[in-house]
Amino acid sequence: MIEGKRQKQVAAVLEKDLNDIFQRLGLSMQNGGMVSISSVRITPDLFDARIYLSFYKVADPVKTLNTIQEKSWEIKKELTARVRHQLRSMPQLNFFIDDTLDYVDKMEQLFKDINKEDEKNKENK
Repeated sequence: MIEGKRQKQVAAVLEKDLNDIFQRLGLSMQNGGMVSISSVRITPDLFDARIYLSFYKVADPVKTLNTIQEKSWEIKKELTARVRHQLRSMPQLNFFIDDTLDYVDKMEQLFKDINKEDEKNKENK
């Protein structure tokens, strides 16, 4: 389904403010690694926000995600204070691990393997 204009606007506002909140609360640096918000998606009714987090060199992403979910009340409280004049109601925040970078790495490795096989086949002919 295509995102509407209002969904994109709300997602952009939430992403900007969430980045600031993560910095302030010290959530962007976890376990010697870095956590960043890769994207925010809003449902059409604007009641549910899916926040996708990227983890770079984090030893245990699941544990870090649980830590962030434990602080979700504090995050939502501060976010509500920041966007109270822009939104009628605050969406429910749901945090997810964004694994697109892992998927891209896997696909690149598969293409490299295919190219190596092609080169071996050409040399054998």
